[in-house]
Amino acid sequence: MPRLIVNADDFGMAPGVNRAILELHAAEVLTSATMMARAAATEEAVKMALAMPTLGVGCHVVLVNGAPTSDPARISSLIDSNTGALYPTIGEFLKRLYSGRIRPSQIEAEAAAQIASLQSFGLRLTHVDTHKHLHMFPGVLGPVLRAARAAGIRAIRNPFEPLWSINATVNAPDTRRAEVLLLRRLERRFRRIVAREGFVTTDGSVGVLATGTLDLSVVHALISSMPDGTFEFVSHPGYRDEALARANTRLLESREIERNALVAIKGYAGLELVSFAGLHPTAQQPVT
Repeated sequence: MPRLIVNADDFGMAPGVNRAILELHAAEVLTSATMMARAAATEEAVKMALAMPTLGVGCHVVLVNGAPTSDPARISSLIDSNTGALYPTIGEFLKRLYSGRIRPSQIEAEAAAQIASLQSFGLRLTHVDTHKHLHMFPGVLGPVLRAARAAGIRAIRNPFEPLWSINATVNAPDTRRAEVLLLRRLERRFRRIVAREGFVTTDGSVGVLATGTLDLSVVHALISSMPDGTFEFVSHPGYRDEALARANTRLLESREIERNALVAIKGYAGLELVSFAGLHPTAQQPVT
């Protein structure tokens, strides 16, 4: 029987995102969400999460397109000097990472600060992932794993989409399909590093290729094609509101379509819905 973690990213980005997460969890569809430590509606998201102990909550580590949690002076290689914020694009971040201008110790420090910020509210974090899936790159993965381990977290998203899921996603743009297929070359190294560091993960993520085009037909195709194993359904549900419009995200109209489509998951028999807590039952204990 397939096991599925239905996860919503961007918890805390906007009240409309928080509302959709609350509703989908109440509908017994959404099992997990990853929270941004410093976003427009993080405080509201924390209160919701504490009131929903059955919802698995992870840290959505933001290294691009956002505000830092650390003192910018301590993570200067991650900061755009023109804005005082994190670099706005993946391209700029990766260019600096692979030219050696981003310091791994500062990635670790910022990831640790975001995790600690959420844990300070009393949240027991089940796992970590990264905004824009940056931890698929080894230069980011290592520092994020070190920060997570120090905080007692031993589960991480596998951001790579299996071939069966890619083949079942028929309405995605060709350019995005090519990108997702190309990035799968990093998966073998990702798995080696995760196993070596003693972390657990899933057999892959579904819905990554469908980001922005996820509707009811795609949900049906993905669930109907799912083999045995443990997978994460990566989603971005929400309601459009002023805060979301200001969040500099390309996912505006598609969030409401995703929210409506995800409800259908509950109707499928032979599917066990779990959270990341089910992958690693050991209680969180910070490493000393």
